[in-house]
Amino acid sequence: MSSHVSGSSSHDAAGGAEFLELAVTLARTAGATAVAMRPDAIGTTTTKSSDTDPVTAADKAAEQLIVDGILAARPNDAIVGEEGGGIAGTTGVSWFVDPIDGTANYVYGIPIYAVSIAVEVDGSVVVGVVYNPESDELFTARRRGGAFRNGEPIRVNADVPLAKALMGTGFGYKPEDRAVDGAVIAELLPKIRDLRRLGSAALDLCAVAMGRFDAYFETGLHVWDYAAGALLVEEAGGQCCGLDGSTPGPEMMIAAHSPLANDLAGALKLAAETASVEGRVGRD
Repeated sequence: MSSHVSGSSSHDAAGGAEFLELAVTLARTAGATAVAMRPDAIGTTTTKSSDTDPVTAADKAAEQLIVDGILAARPNDAIVGEEGGGIAGTTGVSWFVDPIDGTANYVYGIPIYAVSIAVEVDGSVVVGVVYNPESDELFTARRRGGAFRNGEPIRVNADVPLAKALMGTGFGYKPEDRAVDGAVIAELLPKIRDLRRLGSAALDLCAVAMGRFDAYFETGLHVWDYAAGALLVEEAGGQCCGLDGSTPGPEMMIAAHSPLANDLAGALKLAAETASVEGRVGRD
């Protein structure tokens, strides 16, 4: 199953509106479920990839709600969910679901988390929806249809030099990955305006799409983390890439207006070399 965030599809015009309507409905419903279950979040918390990577009953309930909703409307589509909602399909349509992106924030009562849903058709993401139920901010995008926050068009910040760029990032959960992240950031930080860490990759990408951040970078992401947000960035006039012009993905996700994205990619590679961690900027 592919996870391209660029390209075109015959479903862009024909199916995009249908996909968007369903994704918005499910994102809002799942967000309301997460809010309602929040008082019990700490008592239902377990861990997955490491002792600091939480998952709650709300994550699982919200994902099941979304999966059930997709299957009710489109029973033959494929679904890839963070909490295990993997279903093979036969239509060429795949849904990427992160029921609560920013679970650590959610558990601690920090109102920065989101439901993220993306729809891919024949290898191209054609719809992206990110919803923060705490702020009631709904970010939507359709391939070649623009990007929006609560129905209003949004655009990335253009013509920002690296030295003046406010950036977002995130860290891995494994100690060895965080050591690499810290070493690279120590080299990069003197060369930029400043750095922010929201705790939700989906909302980081939305922040770039609407100009709250000039740029964003992170390694170790999964497709459900970035598929919707990356489309929002692209439809808002930005670029998503990896290092050396590669496709964005787990090895590296960079999002910004095109000139800044390219400059940031070069700066990150140099930072890795200077920090003596070349070859470990991206991780599996």
